[in-house]
Amino acid sequence: MSTRALIVDPSAPASIGLGEIADPVAGPGQLLVEVVHASLNYADLNNAVSGRIPAGAPLGLDASGIVLEAAADGTGPAAGARVVLFADGAFAERVAVDVSAVAEVRDGVGLAEAAALPTAGLAEAAALPTAGLAALRSLRGAGIAPGKRVLVTGASGGVGRYAVQLASRAGAHVIASVGSPARGDGLAGAGADEVVVGLDGVKEPVDIVVETVGGPHLVAAWELLAPGGSLQSVGWTSGEPAVFPPYGTVGLPKTLMSYVNEFGAADDLAELVRLTAEGALVPGIGWRGSWERFAEAADALRGRRVAGKAVFDVKPQA
Repeated sequence: MSTRALIVDPSAPASIGLGEIADPVAGPGQLLVEVVHASLNYADLNNAVSGRIPAGAPLGLDASGIVLEAAADGTGPAAGARVVLFADGAFAERVAVDVSAVAEVRDGVGLAEAAALPTAGLAEAAALPTAGLAALRSLRGAGIAPGKRVLVTGASGGVGRYAVQLASRAGAHVIASVGSPARGDGLAGAGADEVVVGLDGVKEPVDIVVETVGGPHLVAAWELLAPGGSLQSVGWTSGEPAVFPPYGTVGLPKTLMSYVNEFGAADDLAELVRLTAEGALVPGIGWRGSWERFAEAADALRGRRVAGKAVFDVKPQA
């Protein structure tokens, strides 16, 4: 048997195409999940062309769905549970994933969904993993605390919106930097104390930068970082090189930290789901449609026309 998946296809535009893969079989300590929704990230677009994922293999990191088969060893959610997952190969109708890669989606997540659907809230849950984990873990690594001045670049994107909400919840003074006034819509309501276009409007040093743009933006953000501060390099959506001026990295100590999302994220996923259920974290979905429209979603993401997350509907909705 086989299952449909979005796979690496070098002959297709952007090297992404719908294809068939072998039906997954859950191994020891694994669940079999029917995927209902999945969320597209820049990392997925990069993985399609980087060679990290071989041709014919499924793409994707973020998904949510229903457990078809519980783990044979009795660990993890039971069959029928709604779950969110963070694992390679998530863009498929069915996936086998480690118990450590999933968290159960609690009642109350995604109340905007039609309550009559058994999958209510799974679209919002699918938007959480990569972006939510990056925001949560980078802020934690930078030492987020009440009173800190936090700059979030690319704040209208998936990581940025979560970082704004989480930093505000932690009691920080949050500055959200966006590319245009329109991209700043909703960020004040999400917890930003200041919303600026670019970085020219930031007049005082900051303690933490969650940096998602890269290129000249990263250099300018580094110059705004106070002594003892931490810049977390989470993304590089600009695709442009970062060129530091001579002696730009010489002076009082401050830190530029590289960042990558690591798997085995069950505890942090559960924390994100809890915060969402409590209303402290609101997943922003800026594009939603069938996964058969993946090319449209990818083009919108590359063109920075998605405020928040792009979410696929993998299983047709009733």
